[in-house]
Formats: sequence, C-alpha cells, structure tokens
Amino acid sequence: MTRDLTKLDGHALHAALGAKECSYVDIVEAYLKAIVDRDGDIGSFLFIDEDGIRAAAESMDARLAAGEALPPLAGFVIAVKDNIAIKGMPATAGSRILEGYAPPYDATVISRLRAAGALMIGKTNLDEFGMGASTEQSGFHPTKNPHDVSRVPGGSSGGSAAAVAAGFCTAALGTDTGGSVRQPAAFCGVVGMRPTYSLVSRYGLIALASSMDTVGPLARTVADARALLAVMSGHDPADATTLPERGTSPRRGKTAVKGLRIGMPKEYLDGVTDSHVKKAYDAFCGRLRASGATLVDCSLPTTPHAIPTYYVLMPAEASSNLARYDGVRFGHPGRDDLGHRTVYAHLRGGRFGMEPKRRIMVGTFTLSEGYADRYYHAAQRVRTLIREDFKRVFDTVDLLVTPATPTVAFPLGSVTDPLDMYRQDMFMSAASLAGVPAISVPAAGMGTLPIGIQLIAPQGSDDLVLDVAESTTGN
Repeated sequence: MTRDLTKLDGHALHAALGAKECSYVDIVEAYLKAIVDRDGDIGSFLFIDEDGIRAAAESMDARLAAGEALPPLAGFVIAVKDNIAIKGMPATAGSRILEGYAPPYDATVISRLRAAGALMIGKTNLDEFGMGASTEQSGFHPTKNPHDVSRVPGGSSGGSAAAVAAGFCTAALGTDTGGSVRQPAAFCGVVGMRPTYSLVSRYGLIALASSMDTVGPLARTVADARALLAVMSGHDPADATTLPERGTSPRRGKTAVKGLRIGMPKEYLDGVTDSHVKKAYDAFCGRLRASGATLVDCSLPTTPHAIPTYYVLMPAEASSNLARYDGVRFGHPGRDDLGHRTVYAHLRGGRFGMEPKRRIMVGTFTLSEGYADRYYHAAQRVRTLIREDFKRVFDTVDLLVTPATPTVAFPLGSVTDPLDMYRQDMFMSAASLAGVPAISVPAAGMGTLPIGIQLIAPQGSDDLVLDVAESTTGN
C-alpha cells in the first residue's frame, strides 16, 4: 500500500485492513515513525509503548490471518491521556508526585476498546491532574500546537488533541471536567466530545472533580468519535455513577439537521473577541440553515456565573481527591527518616506544581468551617440554576450552537495570570456543570489557525449531537 497510513481516518484504516491492503503492523509502524520524526518538536507524548504495541499488532494480524472476523475498531490506534489507567504503563496525571507509578489494571474504557480491536500506542501529556487550559502546566514539559509550534494546543487534554492533529494516532482519549476535551479540540482542529455525564465509566480515571469528570474521544472525524463512544459507553458495575444501559436512538443520517430548532445563546456570542471566530461561527450557522434547520436567538442568563461557580466547586472536589497523595498510600514515596507531618509537607510541597497547590488551597478554604455556606454551598445552588437554565432552553430548542472558544490558540507563555487562564473555558464550563453532552467540531478555515464550533444537546441526547455534527461537517 503506497498511501500514507497516518493520513487515513479510522474507518478508512478499518476498510484497508478488511481489504488486506495493509496490516496492523503496517499501521503501527507508520505511526511510530511519525512520532519519531515530529513529536520532538510537539511534545504530545509522555510515554510510547513501542514493544507492547508491536507485539499487540503482530497478535492481531495472526488472529485475522487465522480467519477471525474484523473487530469494530480494527485499525484504530489510540493515544491515551496520562490520567487514565493502562496496566503496566505509567499513569502520572502529568504530575511529578505520581512519577514512576504504573497501575496494575486497565480502566474500563481501555478494556472495552481493546476488546473491540483498538491498540493503545502510549500516554499523552496534560496539564497536571487536568488543571489547565494550555498544557503548559504539565509537570514534565509543555505541548505545542502542531499547526503552529509557537502556540498552545489547549488543555488539559492538549497532548491527546495534538497527537491526533499531528497524525501520531488514529484517535485519542481525553478527559473533560470543565472543557478539557472540547477546548484543545478547537485549538488543534479536531473533533472532541464530552458525553453526557455518567454515560462513560470513570473506573480507572485519576479523579479531579468527580461530579464533572468525563472521558471523551478526540478524533479527525465525527464518525470516528462516534465509533469510540459506542464502544466505551454503557453501564459499568465498577462505577456506581454510570447510567443504566440505554437503547440506541435511530440515526437521522443526511436529514439530521432538517426541521431542527437550534438556539444561538446571546451570552456566548457576546464573549467572542476574535473576528475570525465570529466569521467562522456565522458561516457554520449558515450551513445549518441551508440544511433545513431553523436558528433562533435564545438566552442562558446564568452563563456569566458558570466560571466562578466552576472554580469554587472544582477546587473543592480536587482538594478532597488529591488528599490521597501523601507518600504512603499514593504518590511518590517521601523520606522515611522524618515525621509524618514533615514527610507530607515535603512531598506535596516539592512534587505538586503551582496550579495544583493553588487549587488545593482554594478548595480547602471553600470547604472549611465558617466558609462552606458562603462559597461551596452557594456555588451548588448556582449550579442548580445553571442546570435549570439548560432545561428551560431545551423546552424550546433541540440543541444549541456556540463558538467553542472566544479566540484561536494563543502563543505559548502569553497567558500568565491564572484568572485569565481560567476564562479560557468560558464557553465550556456551563455544559460541564449541567452534565449535558457537547462536541467541538472544526469550522471552515478562517485564517491559518483552526477554529472550533460547539454543539450542546440535552442530557442523554448524545446521538443527536453526533448526528448533527456529522451531517454538518460531512465526516
């Protein structure tokens, strides 16, 4: 086969395997060569499992040669964000405090992908414990945007988004707590989806904020993202928060958009600061109209409160979840010749980065006696209002269309104020708080850098958001 296999999407690779135009080994070797050639400039990976994926590819080829049926994700080579457990591979969550840790088990999403024929190529870089919007807050190194290495790829799943955009894998897994799949997908020009909360098991995910964490796919096409989500989703006895088994709604196909009422929330449009983003958004809305949708203005008045609400609740949950890294049960072992308090302070002070320290302190404060009612409980009440806002608007429209980000990818090192970095998720955090599905898809080119458009649907309407995204983008 003379085609560059790294340029093909997952469905094309699946077809090529079925036609015996290539082998699993051919696909894996093409990706490994691309990583060697280019990832030194991008830094999307923290670990490459060269020996493991070569052995897995040879095993799959042998099984196919013996007459086994082609599994649904045959040809998919997956990069995995380094806060998702894979047996025997490092799981650092981008933090020095977990340096050297390798989990003894696979996360549920990993075992399901393996069973469907996908291969895991390695672990991707992230902002430490998922705390960031640029992948500059990694405890190891920053990741760069493949479209312009002077700019960020977004975060915290920046390594996964960059790996897909650079052609280092067929697709990738990221995690989305407050926008960490959708925002880097927009910056890197790929598809990134946050499923309905609890549709996908979190077993084997290193927790950040457990009431918002989701595992989501990043891919070149909506069809590939759909294929991953179909395999990953479903009830898991190991995660009591997962939803019961759901029936699959009929796909709308080429008529996905026709007859829909799609809302354009004015609060999102007011936040756009880049003219290229505005033009791309207008063009995308034009395609929706041309496909038969009715676009209507609408309002989500609680939107301005989403960022402050998120940055009260998320640090509170993170403070609790990260308390386990004490050098005894989890975390890099501290010195054993010191008292427990000194070991604890030495370990956490030396191996947590500045952003985890900042959020742990904020979270501990907002949960403390005398302040929990003023901050944490008040934020929970606002979260309820945000959820009700979405329910109200979805009584009148089928889904929402918004810009994914207010700007294109910003230069490395240009956002130094933590509050400015937090505002990067201004179009993302409300959907996270409400637990609704949302997807970022690439818009038509406007300038040299990618631009993403976000579609948001009611809880459980993951098929609808995928149908509309696939119909509108054509892939």
